[in-house]
Amino acid sequence: MSDTPLILPIENPVLKVSDLHLYYGDSEALHGISMGFPARQVTALIGPSGCGKSTLLRCLNRMNDLIEGVRVTGSLQLDDIEINDPALDVIGLRRRVGMVFQKSNPFPKSVYENVVYGLRIAGVGDRAVLDEAVEKSLRSAGLWDEVKDRLAESALGLSGGQMQRLCIARAIAVNPGIILMDEPCSALDPRSTARVEDLIVELRENYTIIIVTHNMQQAARVSDLTAFLYEGHLVEYGPTKRLFTKPLSPKTEDYITGRFG
Repeated sequence: MSDTPLILPIENPVLKVSDLHLYYGDSEALHGISMGFPARQVTALIGPSGCGKSTLLRCLNRMNDLIEGVRVTGSLQLDDIEINDPALDVIGLRRRVGMVFQKSNPFPKSVYENVVYGLRIAGVGDRAVLDEAVEKSLRSAGLWDEVKDRLAESALGLSGGQMQRLCIARAIAVNPGIILMDEPCSALDPRSTARVEDLIVELRENYTIIIVTHNMQQAARVSDLTAFLYEGHLVEYGPTKRLFTKPLSPKTEDYITGRFG
């Protein structure tokens, strides 16, 4: 695919991707991705299955390190720190760039211990500090009133939507600047999906959010910017409203109008 991508330039991005290539063995999955992510905005990554959305997302906090045979070239900079630097403290990176997965994955611990898990790993042991973080994080995730009397109970007893919001609370408890979300609503019912979508819009006031979604209506509802990927290439990136109403690339228009994908 040789078409020049149609990309919105981002001034002073908090996270900058430059000529990013990713290989699974000899197979190239991402082809020279370059884009910037602005602070306190929601950016949606859309495209058909297998286009590289989740692969790109996992590059942003080095989750691909966990996959054998992966090789990454190019630059990923977070506030001028090179994410791909082999000497980088990856645990520290993941405190700054939190992640919420497609399937909610609470630990088999109490609600309280789920929220403070990252803080305990970081060496925080002061009960007052932990208590404050639990309430603040659960309030931010819109979950406090539902679980404040169940903090000592197993998180596995929560509903699916509650578990996903608990995972969001766990991600924000360590005060990251960026939250990555990989299809966070795909396993939820419509009511729970609406709760999470409302939460994403609220969290934008304090966090930079990058969300992978297969649901174009969801991207249109929650995001400020949208990037369309196809076969590992970045085709188009710009304001969500413009991209969905007046896409610049014929390939983008074909995808969002349902001609393929």
